[in-house]
Amino acid sequence: MSTMTGNSLHVKPSLAHSLLIVALVTAAILMIPLVAMQFTTEVVWTAIDFVAAGILLLLTGLVLTFTLRRLRTAKSRLMAAGLISLGFLYCWAEMAVGIFTNLGS
Repeated sequence: MSTMTGNSLHVKPSLAHSLLIVALVTAAILMIPLVAMQFTTEVVWTAIDFVAAGILLLLTGLVLTFTLRRLRTAKSRLMAAGLISLGFLYCWAEMAVGIFTNLGS
């Protein structure tokens, strides 16, 4: 669809639809360790681990969703997604093994 100026309109999915996708992707990712725990003793997660991972994944997904909805150019979206992803990776690595604050321990 185009406007009178010839620019195409970008149809954004509704916010509720985007939030549902974030929740479903988070649940799908959390299913990986849950299923792995059924087949091997090498994966041992407690309820706290699932809660922490769920919060981290949900927050990252929500921040990505709201940020990408506000930005207009592909360059700014790519930069924001990269920074948010780096923040996620930093938090994940820190929570997993304390890679940045447990130096020499």
